[in-house]
Amino acid sequence: MGRSNQTSTVREFLFSGFLKFEEGSILLFIPLLIIYIFIVIGNLIVFFAVKMDTHLHNPMYNFISIFSFLEIWYTTATIPKMLSNLISEQRTISITGCLLQMYFFHSLGNSEGILLTTMAIDRYVAICNPLRYPTIMTPRLCAQLSAGSCIFGFLVLLPEIAWISTLPFCGPNQIHQIFCDFEPVLRLACTDTSLILIEDVIHAVAIIFSILIIILSYIRIITVILRIPSAEGRQKAFSTCAAHLGVFLMFYGSVSLMYLRFSTTFPQILDRAIALMFAVLAPLFNPVIYSLRNKDMKIAIKKLLCPQKLFTALAS
Repeated sequence: MGRSNQTSTVREFLFSGFLKFEEGSILLFIPLLIIYIFIVIGNLIVFFAVKMDTHLHNPMYNFISIFSFLEIWYTTATIPKMLSNLISEQRTISITGCLLQMYFFHSLGNSEGILLTTMAIDRYVAICNPLRYPTIMTPRLCAQLSAGSCIFGFLVLLPEIAWISTLPFCGPNQIHQIFCDFEPVLRLACTDTSLILIEDVIHAVAIIFSILIIILSYIRIITVILRIPSAEGRQKAFSTCAAHLGVFLMFYGSVSLMYLRFSTTFPQILDRAIALMFAVLAPLFNPVIYSLRNKDMKIAIKKLLCPQKLFTALAS
C-alpha cells in the first residue's frame, strides 16, 4: 500500500546498516581502508602493466585492463562513503547523493558485466576459431566493444534513475543497507511497493541473460579444449580462460545473491555480508586472480614494478 497520507518530506536518508557497528566502527574502518587502498593500487598496477607491455597489446588483455580501470571507480562509488559513515555520527546522505551513488555504482557494475560477457565471447572466438581470430577481433572492433560496454552500461540506467528521482519520499528515511541500492530505497517511497517486483524482474532478466551467454560460451570452449590431443595444449588453453572464469564466478556469484532473490528475505546481518562481498570482496580478489593465474601478467607486473632489476637480469 502507498504511504501518501504522510506529509513530511524526506530530504536525506540514514544508513541504518552501520548502526550495529557503532562500538567497533574503528575496527572496521581500518581493514576497509586497507582493502580499498589495495583495490585501487592493485587494479592500477594491472591497468598500467597491460598498457606499458607491448606483449600484452591484444584484445584479451585490453579487456582486462579496462575491467581493472572500471573496478577502481566501481569501488570508489561506495567505499569512501562507507568509510565516512563508520567514523561519522550522522551517517546520512542526501536524496541527490543517494541517486548519484546508485547511478554510478550500478552503471559501472553494468559496464563490468557487459565487459565480462564480451571477454567470454572473445575467448570463444580465440579457442573455437583460432585461425579467424586475428581477422575477427581486430583492434578497431576491440575498441568498439570496450567503448560500447561502457556507454551502454551508463545509458541503460538513466531512465530508471530518472524515474526514481520523481518518486515522493515522505515517510521513514532509514536505508537498511550499507550503501544506496534500488530495493531499500524504493521501499521508502510513498507509492505502491509492487513496483519493487518490476525492478527485480528487470534486473533478473538482464543478469540471467548475461550469465547464459557466458555459460554457453564456456560449454563450447571446454568442449573444444577437451578435443585438443596434447596435454600441454589443453593446459595452455585452459590457462587463458582460468582468470576470466574466476572473475566471472566471483562477480556474478555475488550479483546473483544480491539481485536474484525476488521476495526472499535474508536476516539483516547476512544481507549486509552479501552486500560487502558484492561491493568490496569481489573487487578485492580480481587483481589477485589476474596477476597470480597468468604468467604473462606476472612478468608484465614485475617489469612495471622492478624495471631496473629486470634489465640487470637480462643483461647478465
